[in-house]
Amino acid sequence: MPNIKIFSGSSHQDLSQKIADRLGLELGKVVTKKFSNQETCVEIGESVRGEDVYIVQSGCGEINDNLMELLIMINACKIASASRVTAVIPCFPYARQDKKDKSRAPISAKLVANMLSVAGADHIITMDLHASQIQGFFDIPVDNLYAEPAVLKWIRENISEWRNCTIVSPDAGGAKRVTSIADRLNVDFALIHKERKKANEVDRMVLVGDVKDRVAILVDDMADTCGTICHAADKLLSAGATRVYAILTHGIFSGPAISRINNACFEAAQGNDCFLGGKSLILHPLLQDCVAWILLCGHSFPFGLTFSHLAPPLARCPGRKC
Repeated sequence: MPNIKIFSGSSHQDLSQKIADRLGLELGKVVTKKFSNQETCVEIGESVRGEDVYIVQSGCGEINDNLMELLIMINACKIASASRVTAVIPCFPYARQDKKDKSRAPISAKLVANMLSVAGADHIITMDLHASQIQGFFDIPVDNLYAEPAVLKWIRENISEWRNCTIVSPDAGGAKRVTSIADRLNVDFALIHKERKKANEVDRMVLVGDVKDRVAILVDDMADTCGTICHAADKLLSAGATRVYAILTHGIFSGPAISRINNACFEAAQGNDCFLGGKSLILHPLLQDCVAWILLCGHSFPFGLTFSHLAPPLARCPGRKC
């Protein structure tokens, strides 16, 4: 595969390596370091002149540092005469700040889009954007890949009663996502309306739909402190659900998330590996033909929390010049 070079930022080098392995390429040489005043320094260790460059950097861990590192890497490649620079951002940073929901609130996702464009990015590849409207913040091509095929595969292979299940969105914003999955499975869907006192703190939840005597499968794009997803699980059980599963695209797991999941009533949870959440998680890949399921060890979860390996779809996108 000539004229393609893949560079990894420091946010998720394991995922970058899997993408490169999938394409049969080696990761490009890059050195990232910080000066004593915490300024980020990036040195591209090989020529990129005339090359099609892909930079893999997820919005996880130290988000601000990783975002700045990505911008510097894009600019460094651009001024080194790369023919095209594509930013592969599995978890888009500041995606939840996508609208002006109160007076004097910033639209930070738009600001990030502007920064990426000004840095020199020609193309963005991301995964399950929190709001699809973020694609419109860019004047350059954006590919928003979906985890839905992996979700459908996991449900059919791991939930024996999936034909008698209800797909549930923990908020109104995810209604389109769950209806699409429910239609593909030919099952019912429901959603939970939530009201917040403040950010990351849910005040009240109202279930819209029927889960009585059914398996409930919660599907969401993001789990941060896991307050929403755990409260939703309790709400579903109190409404008569026999079992509750959770499927999450971006498992951020910040603050009390781990302890909340440990104490929650989930039968199982499933996520993907484009976000490690900054935790000391030990991931053991079980590589399969299309999707590799990764068993999460290192935490004493009372259920099987698995991670879906998204290197194959991310690798296929640059390979087909999407």
